[in-house]
Amino acid sequence: MVTVGGGANDREIAMSPTAGRGDPSVANLDVKVEVIVVPVSDVDRAKRFYQGLGWRLDQTPPGIVQFTPHGSACSVQFGAQLRSATPGSSTAYLVVSDIDAARDTLVSAGVDVGAVFHVTPDGPADGPDPERRSYVSRATFRDPDGNTWLMQEITTRLP
Repeated sequence: MVTVGGGANDREIAMSPTAGRGDPSVANLDVKVEVIVVPVSDVDRAKRFYQGLGWRLDQTPPGIVQFTPHGSACSVQFGAQLRSATPGSSTAYLVVSDIDAARDTLVSAGVDVGAVFHVTPDGPADGPDPERRSYVSRATFRDPDGNTWLMQEITTRLP
């Protein structure tokens, strides 16, 4: 059984014992991530922050605030009634084609972005990946509640 929903709307659904194990009946199901809920404590403050990132403010039902990053098919939502996790507990990835340019743009807009680093077998190392391999160079920033956004440079997607 898996619990889904939030708070009073929780419900349990039965899962097949083979779910998530490469079940051929779902292997080619076309599914896309549409929205990620970001837990925030102050909706107006979060709204100002995400507007400052230049993300598009979408039309939504009352009580829900939704932003979509430029070029993204996935949006983020927050609102007083959308919180099932502690504000600041979320981590999500953003994809950029040039980590240095993306960081510079955000810093010039007043966002506190950490230094660019790359992942190595021995842990993080300063600066972008010397070979500029996709999925290796990163930089992070946080929204006012402390939700972490990890930017990842991807120029060529894995198949």
